[in-house]
Amino acid sequence: MEISGFFTAIVVGAIIGILGRLVVPGRQKISWWLTLLIGIVAAVVGTVVAGVLGVADTRGVDWIELVLQIGFAAAAIAIIAGATGRGRT
Repeated sequence: MEISGFFTAIVVGAIIGILGRLVVPGRQKISWWLTLLIGIVAAVVGTVVAGVLGVADTRGVDWIELVLQIGFAAAAIAIIAGATGRGRT
């Protein structure tokens, strides 16, 4: 992985993580770095699943892939916030 790919993964992961947090109702008391990590992992998993489903490369914006990534991020954030006992307040 080149350095530009590393920074791209961080930026995309941050965006996916933030969007995932916005989808989950209530306030999640998890750190910003955990949100970033969840976003990066969700982006990778969403891309792999979209590839398996054959919807990763479409014309224009890959909306299905984006929805998958945000969905995985939201699920992971909900699970981790609930498991750590730092969920909704």
